[in-house]
Amino acid sequence: MTDTPARLLNLLSLLQTPREWPGSELATRLGVSPRTIRRDIERLRDLGYPVQATMGADGGYRLAAGAAMPPLVLDDEEAVAIAVGLRAGAGHAVEGIEEASVRALAKLEQVLPSRLRHRVGALQAATVPLVGGDGASVDPHTLTVMASAATGQERLRFAYRKGDGEETKRLVEPHRLVSTGRRWYLVAYDIDRDDWRTFRVDRVSEPFATGARFTPRELPAADAAEYLSRSMAGLQPTYRVVAEFDAPAEFVAARLPRWLGAPTATGGTSCRLDVTTADSLEWVAFRLALVDCEFVVHEPPALIEHLRELGARISRAAG
Repeated sequence: MTDTPARLLNLLSLLQTPREWPGSELATRLGVSPRTIRRDIERLRDLGYPVQATMGADGGYRLAAGAAMPPLVLDDEEAVAIAVGLRAGAGHAVEGIEEASVRALAKLEQVLPSRLRHRVGALQAATVPLVGGDGASVDPHTLTVMASAATGQERLRFAYRKGDGEETKRLVEPHRLVSTGRRWYLVAYDIDRDDWRTFRVDRVSEPFATGARFTPRELPAADAAEYLSRSMAGLQPTYRVVAEFDAPAEFVAARLPRWLGAPTATGGTSCRLDVTTADSLEWVAFRLALVDCEFVVHEPPALIEHLRELGARISRAAG
């Protein structure tokens, strides 16, 4: 990589992962010599980035928390505001920004001075978010630990509560975090079970990166999202939802969660939703009613019956 500015940005992106990078590994990743890496590290230091180096066979570089944020990035108030906002977006799976929130939060908290970390933590502890739906909130710290371990290719230990309440200890090689909009999942290779597994992050506690590196294994799917979909389909019963709306497809799509699927236009002012889902009947009925237009459900019969009962209950409440 001969483009120095681009190489510096790529080097900085690697160093923002909370791990120690051997100089030889950085050189291999960027396609340059160890000597070039040393010069680039000095350039970053001149720009104000607190890059620490350790000597010895296992030594390397890491971006440390400095006495202040690097220059021309964020002032203290901006850093606190952004960190709190990212924690809210990551911890409660705000649709559309969840994964970006985790990546940005992991990078930002890596370089926050201790005084700012304290302010962010205090503000987070003093506020209670109002979240809708039945999505489970998660600790942003748990997400950032997992994201950092996956990026740095470090084995991860954590306590896990299974669906039946049983508590287990897991040692995994984390692959990717996946957000479904309502929940976070970790796709990882379980060392003790010698197989790939998915874990609901809201059931994880006490996560920590062991520091032990691993070579990434080949995932038996095109990507983590596809693997998660297959796993969920094998664990939960699914059913087909067919509904017609008396509104344009764009109007309906903007009011439906993306994980429920997108409607297809059947006319200028009508559309049709045809999707297979494992969501509960109660949740699907609630989301369809929130579209705020006339609609007709054709299947499944159980959903039609649930909507009929729900409508009667609401009518009684209004009467």
